[in-house]
Amino acid sequence: MVLVTGTNGKTTTTRLVTVALGAHHDEVVSNETGSNMPPGHVAALVGNHAPKAVLEVDESYLPRVLTATSAEAVVLLNLSRDQLDRTNEVRMVAGRWRAALAAAPRAQVIANADDPLVVWGAGAARSVHWVGAGLRWRLDAVGCPSCEGRIAFAEGTWSCQDCGFTRPEPEASLVLHGTGSALGVWSDGRTLPIRLVLPGRFNEANALMAAVAAEACGVTAADALAAMGEVDHVAGRFTVRAFGDTRARLMLAKNPAGWDELLELVSMGDAPLVVSINARTADGTDPSWLWDVPYERLDGRSVVATGDRFRDLSERLRYAGVAHRTEPDPQRAVLVAADGSEAVVDVIGNYTAFHDLLAAPS
Repeated sequence: MVLVTGTNGKTTTTRLVTVALGAHHDEVVSNETGSNMPPGHVAALVGNHAPKAVLEVDESYLPRVLTATSAEAVVLLNLSRDQLDRTNEVRMVAGRWRAALAAAPRAQVIANADDPLVVWGAGAARSVHWVGAGLRWRLDAVGCPSCEGRIAFAEGTWSCQDCGFTRPEPEASLVLHGTGSALGVWSDGRTLPIRLVLPGRFNEANALMAAVAAEACGVTAADALAAMGEVDHVAGRFTVRAFGDTRARLMLAKNPAGWDELLELVSMGDAPLVVSINARTADGTDPSWLWDVPYERLDGRSVVATGDRFRDLSERLRYAGVAHRTEPDPQRAVLVAADGSEAVVDVIGNYTAFHDLLAAPS
């Protein structure tokens, strides 16, 4: 069994690991829809006798699920703030990972070497495969989890200025070229292309993590990456669907780190953009994190703000200097953004905002 956890990318990476482990036509069971707490795990596993299993696990539940399953591999993607009105501060989560993995001698850990919090969480494990997957969002990782000093980031590395806690040498790293191509480069000399239908550097990083996890479970990285290249959407993410005569590409971002990645992705184009924010129970009821998202990048774009908290979002965009329109109804917002054109509208929403549009009638 493989467990996949982290603040962002869990659902996608779970799907990629599942596909990778099935590259040789083995049956693999998974909770691929994102039901990542124990009831979802039980629902996925009960009555299923598949020889392999991949479970997405909410980061706060990893110790409990690891103890219950004795998983052979654990994938640790990243840690950043997420719904702090109901979840723990990230260094507390990293500390709990560390204690749980120290007590799990069977587990091979596949961990992002570029995230200091992940490195601390994985550091007591018996067997760790370090992966240079990158870390764009560093604002939650500047405090050293080892001594509470300050982490200094430099090109390709990081270290604590006080205690010497430092980035481990990875066995595989993501290398990006100016041509837009991505490679997985292994310390043993292997170089493999990462070719995905799924867009974005973050998905290439997820794929590399999944490839290393697959190899730890007996599937070659080459076979794993070839299988992952067929995945075109995950639980509705990046689905293009119609609202009347207008098409929209739906994307999910739940916290500042996730928004940072998707704003970087959409900055490469000029499509009309809808941003949608709710603050329901599943989203976290405190939307103050909006002020940490770099919406300034949207200056000059055609932007429409929508969702239950469109006024909060509009105020944040106003302070960012982003000219925009508001439309409380998300489906109408897509039509307003298209403005009669045939352009595919990009839509970024947090959890319930995304799922409302995904489930809306055409």
